[in-house]
Amino acid sequence: MSESATIPVVRLEHIARAYRTGSVTIPAIKDISLEIAPRVFSVIIGPSGSGKTTLLNMIGCIDVPDTGRVEIRGEDVLRLSDNALADFRARTIGYVFQSFNLIPVLSAFENVEYPLLLLNVPADERRRRTLAMLEAVGLAEQANQRPNELSGGQKQRVAIARALVKEPALVLADEPTANLDSVTGQAITTLMRQMQERSHTSFIFCTHDPRLMAEADQTFSIRDGMLV
Repeated sequence: MSESATIPVVRLEHIARAYRTGSVTIPAIKDISLEIAPRVFSVIIGPSGSGKTTLLNMIGCIDVPDTGRVEIRGEDVLRLSDNALADFRARTIGYVFQSFNLIPVLSAFENVEYPLLLLNVPADERRRRTLAMLEAVGLAEQANQRPNELSGGQKQRVAIARALVKEPALVLADEPTANLDSVTGQAITTLMRQMQERSHTSFIFCTHDPRLMAEADQTFSIRDGMLV
């Protein structure tokens, strides 16, 4: 077994995060430590306002804790410069959002291709990987359509393809089925599980969706900023 298959894809040690509004300090995360193994399907659950999204943002290197240590694939990300962190995030982490976050003026193909452009992947390789990923999520025939020509489920399939096309170690998803009807949400849940197993990528979700919870290899429950 390779070393990368045994190192936790995420390790958090005693992280805490508070937000300040004027003279008021609001604690969002309180002394959380956890490890997430490589190649697993993990969910973070908890009521609204419990700190799920804040925790996901710190795992995704979008936000930083006030105290504690964040390791992604063994890299202490808090020690990286801003530029090094941006490059690490671009190469290592994919994102799937509740609101899809597709670029409206780009086609499905161009949206999926975009992360590879940022990584300076050669044109032939970009095209091959983008077409393969659209095929994998069942959207090969919609490659030239723009987001306003796609259904909600198709948009989320594009978002999943975009997150996976750069072959990241980690994909983060914040309520990825919340804006979808129940049938489409089930289809997207099944697709994400299939793609996770196919790509050997770790997926971490924040969710209220029992279908996603049922698929989890690992579940973290958070309440009032603490693991319970």
